[in-house]
Amino acid sequence: MTEQKANVGIVAYGLYFPENRMTAAEVASATRGKWTEAAVKEKLGFNQKPIPGPDDGTQDMGVRAGLDCLRRFDYDPMKIDVVLCIGEEWKEYPLTTSGTYIQEKIGARRAWAIDVQQRCCTQVAAMKIARDMITADEEIRSVMIVGGYRNGDFVDYANPNMSMMYNLGAGGCAMVLERDAGRNLVLGTHIVTDGTLARDVGVRFGGTVEPVSHENLARAYRSLDLLDPVHMKDRLNEVSLPNWFHCIDRALARSGMTRKDLGYLALLHFKYSQHVAMLKELGLTEDQTTYLREYGHIGQIDQVLSLHLGLEAGKIKDGTVVSMIAAGIGYSWAANVVKWGPA
Repeated sequence: MTEQKANVGIVAYGLYFPENRMTAAEVASATRGKWTEAAVKEKLGFNQKPIPGPDDGTQDMGVRAGLDCLRRFDYDPMKIDVVLCIGEEWKEYPLTTSGTYIQEKIGARRAWAIDVQQRCCTQVAAMKIARDMITADEEIRSVMIVGGYRNGDFVDYANPNMSMMYNLGAGGCAMVLERDAGRNLVLGTHIVTDGTLARDVGVRFGGTVEPVSHENLARAYRSLDLLDPVHMKDRLNEVSLPNWFHCIDRALARSGMTRKDLGYLALLHFKYSQHVAMLKELGLTEDQTTYLREYGHIGQIDQVLSLHLGLEAGKIKDGTVVSMIAAGIGYSWAANVVKWGPA
C-alpha cells in the first residue's frame, strides 16, 4: 500500500571534511605488506580518504557541517524545532550529549535536541524519524539532522580481518527537513535489522566488559575488530544483498514507485565489485550514482555526500527519484526515496 505523501522535504544540507588525507599508498604501507597500493585502489575502491586533524572532534565536525548548511542555504537557525544528532559515540568527551552541544554552537536555541544511533544507517533512519515527527506533531515544523564521524581512528591496518573497514574516513554532514517544503519530498523508507549480528563486530576494549587498562592500552585504541568473524561473514553473505534489495523495493512501493522509476542511487562506499553488482541488479548505470573513490566510507555521512556530488555533477535534476541506501554494523540495512525538485 502506498503511504500518504506528507509534504516534508529537504530544504538545506551541509558538509564538512578535514583537510588531512590518507592515500591508498599510505594505507597499503600501514598493512605491513598485506595489501598493495594497487589492490587498495582497485579492490577496496578508494584512492584517498579524509582523516581527522587535531581539532576535528566528532562533535565539532558536526558543528562545522551544521554551520555550512545554514550558510549554504541562508537558513535561520532559530527556525529549527528539533536537532537529531547522528554523530558517533567516539567523540571529544564520553557521555556528553552531542546534539545539545551542536544546537548551542550553531545558534538553534529554540530547538530541543536528542542523539540517535544506528551506526552507518543513522542518516537514513533519522530522515524517517524527522519526517514522522513533523507529520505527527503540529508544533514541529523544521528538523536538522547533523553529526560527525571518525570511527576510522579505531582501525588497525595490520589486522587483516579489518580490510573491510580500511576505507573509514572522517567528516560531518547536516540536513534540514521542513513541513510544507514544496520540493525535494522525503517519501517512503524501509529499515531491516538483524540482531544475530549485534556483537559480531565492535571495539573490543573500552567498555564495561573489557575496560582500558595498562595491560591492553597499546591495543585498546586500535581495537575495532570482528568479534565473531566466521558468523559475521557467513551471515552477511546469506542476508546482506537480499536485505538491501528488500529495503529498496519496499521504500519504492511505499512511495508508489518501482525500480524503473529510480534515477539516482545515493550509495555508501564499499568495494567496487559490490558497487557494480548492485547497479546491475537495479538496472542503473554509473551515471546514476557516484562512487566515493576520493572519500572512502565516512559512515552515515556518505548519503548526504553522494546527494551533493550528484547535484553538483548534474546527475540529479528536478524530477529525479533518488534512493539513499545504507548499512550499519549491528546489523541494519535501510533505503529511502526522495523525489527531487518541486512537489
